[in-house]
Amino acid sequence: MQDSPPAETDAQQATTTETDQSRPDTDRPDRTAIVVARDVDSPDTTEIERLARAAAYAVVDAVTQRREEDSQYNVGRGKAEELARRVVETEPDAVLFDAELTPGQYSSLTALLPDGVRIIDRHRLVLDIFEDGAGGKAARLQVELAKLRYERPRVRETEERTHMQRAAETGSQLVDIEKRIRTVERKLDALGDRASDRRAERRAQGFDLVAIAGYTNAGKSTLLHRLADDLSIAELAPDHDDIDGVAEVEDRLFKTLETTTRRATIDGRRVLLTDTVGLVDGIPHDLVASFSATLDAVADSDAALLVVDASDPVAAMRSKLRVSLAEIDDPRGELLVVLNKADLVTAEELTARRRAVEAVAGEQVAATVAVSALEGRGTECLADAVVDALPNERATFDLPNTGATQAFLAWAHDHGRVSAEYAGERVSVQFSARPAVVERARSRAAGIRTD
Repeated sequence: MQDSPPAETDAQQATTTETDQSRPDTDRPDRTAIVVARDVDSPDTTEIERLARAAAYAVVDAVTQRREEDSQYNVGRGKAEELARRVVETEPDAVLFDAELTPGQYSSLTALLPDGVRIIDRHRLVLDIFEDGAGGKAARLQVELAKLRYERPRVRETEERTHMQRAAETGSQLVDIEKRIRTVERKLDALGDRASDRRAERRAQGFDLVAIAGYTNAGKSTLLHRLADDLSIAELAPDHDDIDGVAEVEDRLFKTLETTTRRATIDGRRVLLTDTVGLVDGIPHDLVASFSATLDAVADSDAALLVVDASDPVAAMRSKLRVSLAEIDDPRGELLVVLNKADLVTAEELTARRRAVEAVAGEQVAATVAVSALEGRGTECLADAVVDALPNERATFDLPNTGATQAFLAWAHDHGRVSAEYAGERVSVQFSARPAVVERARSRAAGIRTD
């Protein structure tokens, strides 16, 4: 979740992509790993193997177990001993668990497995991938904050078990972590204020701001290429003109750790589209919250597109929707759900997914649009929905220059576009927003005039 690109004048190309040329080439892994998955019903290593590839690990072996979590090793003791034997045989650099290990489990596994092999749980692996992809200052700070928040409860538990909490503050690792968290939060707050200012400048330049949010692999980057004026699907997957292109895009996990903003013209409206970092399954809310810069960009957009993978099973889609809606809290503009990859499901399956969106999101979502970003199907309907969601009604108010008017202006700035001209004891206000919001503004302004 990143710092917004700098504002540009109308004479400049309002297009910015933040990248980090030093990122590792994940297509050529230089490290090896054994992956471990445990589940009561059906353990599956697909997702942890995908994360391993994104972190530049070549998977040399996989260990699975169908059982409840073991408090000592996460997997059962027998399976843990089998894992130790496989580590000796394959000599991997790391063992990657598709679960969050407790400090106690980590300690037990460290004692059981051969020296030199790293033990990495799912959450730490994702953070390592985030760290590799963090190029901009805000991205680096957000990753650091997420890692500190990840480490804090583990250090706290370790210190409590070893009575280290009784040590002097200068000797407490927990105290050091908490101090660093406060420092990073202050730095991110300052960057967030500047990003908010830049969004205001871009609105003043006449741009509508549209954020693209959703889970990694839902097709956010593909949709950006489909809608932007200066990008094409051919640039995204030049060697594929069929379904193989989907797989190529899917393998680019965390490609949008750095937010990417492109200019688009939608029904004559000048729009800036921002592709944000993708959410990932199994990451706690407090870690996701570390990426506040991206979440703020979504919440402060004039319209937000929540991209959902329509090819996901309905149950998985419901779960991802709930997480996404919880993170996108009370957005400023309308929220649209985009059912992407609609070409991969039947009409009946698509209807079931529309019903799932309605059941989970309800009135939080203004519209649900099915598209195939790769093929371009449905994008015209999506463009119409975006235009309908953008601020599209104006009103002018002549108000007294009073505290009540200033309160009205503060509210108006939070809900639409505002310009104000002061002339003596009067203030001329021009306000544009969605029709329902403009109607609310008229009601508020009428109260001021009555006063």
